[in-house]
Amino acid sequence: MMGTYTYSAPAATAKRSTVGGYDAPDGVEIRGRYDQEFAKILSRDALQFVAELQREFRNRIRFALECRRQAKARYNDGALPGFDPATRVIRDADWTCAPVPPAVADRRVEITGPVERKMIINALNSGAKVFMADFEDALSPTWENLMRGQVNLRDAVDGTISFQDNARNRVYKLNDKTAKLFVRPRGWHLPESHILIDGEPATGCLVDFGLYFYHNYAAFRRTQGAGFGPFFYLPKMEHSREAKIWNSVFERAEKMAGIEMGSIRATVLIETLPAVFQMNEILYELRDHSVGLNCGRWDYIFSYVKTFQSHPDRLLPDRVQVGMAQHFMRSYSDLLISTCHRRGVHAMGGMAAQIPIRDDPEANEAAVELVRKDKHREAKAGHDGTWAAHPGLIPACNEVFTAVMGSSPNQIQSMKREEAYSAITEEDLLQRPRGVRTMEGLRLNTRVGIQYVAAWLTGTGSVPLYNLMEDAATAEISRVQNWQWIRYNVELDGDGLGVKVNREVFWRVVEEEMARIEKEVGKDKFRKGMYKEASKIFTRQCTAKVLDDFLTLDAYNNIVLHFPRGGSKL
Repeated sequence: MMGTYTYSAPAATAKRSTVGGYDAPDGVEIRGRYDQEFAKILSRDALQFVAELQREFRNRIRFALECRRQAKARYNDGALPGFDPATRVIRDADWTCAPVPPAVADRRVEITGPVERKMIINALNSGAKVFMADFEDALSPTWENLMRGQVNLRDAVDGTISFQDNARNRVYKLNDKTAKLFVRPRGWHLPESHILIDGEPATGCLVDFGLYFYHNYAAFRRTQGAGFGPFFYLPKMEHSREAKIWNSVFERAEKMAGIEMGSIRATVLIETLPAVFQMNEILYELRDHSVGLNCGRWDYIFSYVKTFQSHPDRLLPDRVQVGMAQHFMRSYSDLLISTCHRRGVHAMGGMAAQIPIRDDPEANEAAVELVRKDKHREAKAGHDGTWAAHPGLIPACNEVFTAVMGSSPNQIQSMKREEAYSAITEEDLLQRPRGVRTMEGLRLNTRVGIQYVAAWLTGTGSVPLYNLMEDAATAEISRVQNWQWIRYNVELDGDGLGVKVNREVFWRVVEEEMARIEKEVGKDKFRKGMYKEASKIFTRQCTAKVLDDFLTLDAYNNIVLHFPRGGSKL
């Protein structure tokens, strides 16, 4: 499989009944469950806007994905990614992006999470400067999750969102002062199979973007953006041509809405290895709509393995050893900072995935101290802000960045890092990581990967595992690293055992780790959960002859549930 989604029959089809369906325009079919709240989101005019985006941009998207496949083939034949000589003029020229909107000048701490109702309220109330509401790696893209997410965001933007927690006898509402809202749609490669446009699954990110923008741009600009917005995060890009498509989508949306060009703003996650060589070009294509770049470091590690899947001389050590102290990771961060500041936009740091350890204060303080050290490194390097996965980390992150930045909203002007811009080479960005591989590394990959997939299959995309908040990126690292170790019969050289990884060793590890998972979660939860199904998917992915581009593409058909035309239900 080359990173494309194969449309096939879903797991189940519900029977038609007398309940009315969605009012879809010509050429649009809604195959998800009908719900009166969803129907307000899936209005005829909103769906028409999404269909127009799909029809206008689908050929450009297909071309961009084909270019990805061609690049992958070159890397698999031994080529290395690098700076494009054809765009050197863009890298060398003096130009800047549009000025940063005042509403988002200060982004020193950002919190991220799925578009779940309680999560949205807690995140907006958390004390962070920004909340990134996620339709991508932190969300399992079931029909219910996607549509309820759109309802939740609409209510958040208009300020009416609330949540009744019956178990705690508590009502959650927004505070007077809240974080600024950014929304992350899915990547270009992911389909939305519950919505067919001209007989084909819609592009997932155009559905996410189109529905959210259509319903919220006016209220957002009034209540959050101070005349700008909405604001977005853009994931998984590999080349500036993909940024150019997004820029055209934004211009099309602004024209539809009758708002000023440059109103929409977006931060791009640099989370693929090819994209690190395209940072200037990506900013240039989005220069009227950009508010910076972000170090998506977990997906970046995943992309490093995927890009070099056919390079046995570039095997990673245990993933816990691949931190920002590795030369190729530090070079990536430093070049991102210098590039962003040269172009006048934010350089955002990476995720702190730790979650509070409530039953062990000593371990909790040690974890928070690790976060402080990581954020101090980011702030001193010149980052303008950072990410946290849990509200409990925000005070520590805020304290560290404020100690470095003081009252300044960012470091765009004060930390240019011009020496890094000219000094960092292709060799720096591709340097082989150092470290060892161990049986515990193989076991942790397997245990985390299976548990994440099990949660994803049951509708949860953000999963607390071993005191870390995991999303799809961690499962992807686990999967591709296992695959590569098996393919190259890697020796586990870090624990003195000298074991060489092959399918038989891996299958034994899977069996033993499944027993451990059952013991950890309890027999009842294990029996009711989808651990066995997850184990089959994860094992198949790790032992496949050809590495799939994305775990979630392979697993997607397991969560597609089609209803008859129009979305009617029992």
